[in-house]
Amino acid sequence: MSSAYPRIRRHEQGPAGDVLVRREVIQLVLYLPLNHHALALPIQRALDMYLDAVGTGPEIFSEYSLGYESAVLHEDSWSNIRQILSTSDEEYFLDDEEDEQLRLMQQKNQCDRMVELSSEERGVTGFGFFYWARLSWRVPPKNQMSLVSFSWPTEYLEACGPGRMREEMMALAALLPYASGHAGLAFSSPNLWGPSMKDIHEDALRYPGLDVTHGQREMGTRVDGVHWLNFLGPEVSSHVGGAEVLRSRLHSPSSTVQSLVDGRVLVSLGLGPEAGDLRRGDTLPAYRELARVLEPWLFSFPEHMSWRDCPLDAAHRWWRRFLDE
Repeated sequence: MSSAYPRIRRHEQGPAGDVLVRREVIQLVLYLPLNHHALALPIQRALDMYLDAVGTGPEIFSEYSLGYESAVLHEDSWSNIRQILSTSDEEYFLDDEEDEQLRLMQQKNQCDRMVELSSEERGVTGFGFFYWARLSWRVPPKNQMSLVSFSWPTEYLEACGPGRMREEMMALAALLPYASGHAGLAFSSPNLWGPSMKDIHEDALRYPGLDVTHGQREMGTRVDGVHWLNFLGPEVSSHVGGAEVLRSRLHSPSSTVQSLVDGRVLVSLGLGPEAGDLRRGDTLPAYRELARVLEPWLFSFPEHMSWRDCPLDAAHRWWRRFLDE
């Protein structure tokens, strides 16, 4: 494992001068097969745990969004955030909504609610929180998930060490009823649609250990690629054969399989995350081995996915980076 991570920083000129708009981070993404009513308390507890560790000052977060418009984050903004994350005692279903305008608005937004904490205007700090709750139909569309993500700058990892970083992310994951999830190096992105790849696609293809997506809404019991930490919920773990089968099929000395509570499994690829570097022949063999083992359950390349202003096959090559020679 390398002791340092590639510094990938992109700046743009804004009204206040040079602003950092893209950088590498450590990111935890969890897929949650429930509506917001069942997730409200776990999400609030996880957010509190995260904020207790990283802080809430303007050097951490400067903006928030409860939809698609960002606003400056002030001390009194937290009450708005807490309100959107709260829920009533009675479960709400969109099927029962009598206000047609409200129902249509939620359908247009494609989610029940959304909370985003970021620092885009003042320059990306590397810290981020994103929660997307699926529409609360009585019978949700097949495979649709809610999801949550947390991010930290790589400097945070280097300061606390990969062991402490792993413990923090495991503690967050333990609070949430995930179907699957993952953690590792990624490009910063505060929202579901991921970063613009125009200026970073070459870095993405060079460093296979850096994730570029921010989750798939239709994940179901599929697995979202291969990462440093790979969280498998009970159903997904059962599909792949459980901890013992995974241990028998993973031979890399850096790979470990840990049984967790409630039938969950955590597959760790090394003591810390690795970026790899194809220019130097570092193809991340442990990642490639796990990808081959999990291939039947991996989320397939979305045929509509493309990277604007990038080579036509770049997105597909990146998606298959651990599977194709």
